[in-house]
Amino acid sequence: MSAVLEVRDLHVSYKSSNGLVPAVRGVDLEIAPGETLGLAGESGCGKSTLAMALLRLVPPTTQITGSIKLAGQDILTMKPGQLRAARWAQASVVFQGAQHVLNPVRRIGRQIDEAIEAHGSASASRAGELLDLVGLGARRGDDYPHELSGGEQQRVVIARALLNNPEVILADEPTGNLDPETSDEIMQLLIQIAKDYGTAVIMATHDFIVINRYPSRILKTEGGKVLDSGAL
Repeated sequence: MSAVLEVRDLHVSYKSSNGLVPAVRGVDLEIAPGETLGLAGESGCGKSTLAMALLRLVPPTTQITGSIKLAGQDILTMKPGQLRAARWAQASVVFQGAQHVLNPVRRIGRQIDEAIEAHGSASASRAGELLDLVGLGARRGDDYPHELSGGEQQRVVIARALLNNPEVILADEPTGNLDPETSDEIMQLLIQIAKDYGTAVIMATHDFIVINRYPSRILKTEGGKVLDSGAL
């Protein structure tokens, strides 16, 4: 099966007062539909920078070279309008820390519907459908974020990431700050989404215990480089 995301010789550097500081160095990777890929490494090893660079979700002064092809189109040559469309229609992100993503004064269902409206999806509400899909249940759409546990909030963020049936989901530390049992539940949910919908899922995490249990492949990173990879 052909890759939905293909990365070749990716270099990412941040500008500082002393010049360019390399964060990702010469990374090659690819992922096929329905596959799960873990980016594992200690804090500061470059895994989150690598994950965010795949959709150019890095500061504007960041220098990125190489190629990042999403469904055959190079992310690095896309104009701003094309990039915005690709981020929702073809790829989406599950950011670390759901509490920083969700609006604390708006109901969960309304937040999902607002995201649908903002990105030109179907006009009818899909909040209940998406909340059912991630195992929360449609009735939780009337809740506010503070009425949900950390794991439940993370499920809402995953529901939003599924709005436009993306081909790729990038999850940056999706189990951060969650207890072990809840971490397992979130990882199992992402794996099930990949299996059921053919979505490619990339997970960046420093939790080696969790990451060794679930993805079909793991890339271990250190100093911005991929050291080794393997199939589980």
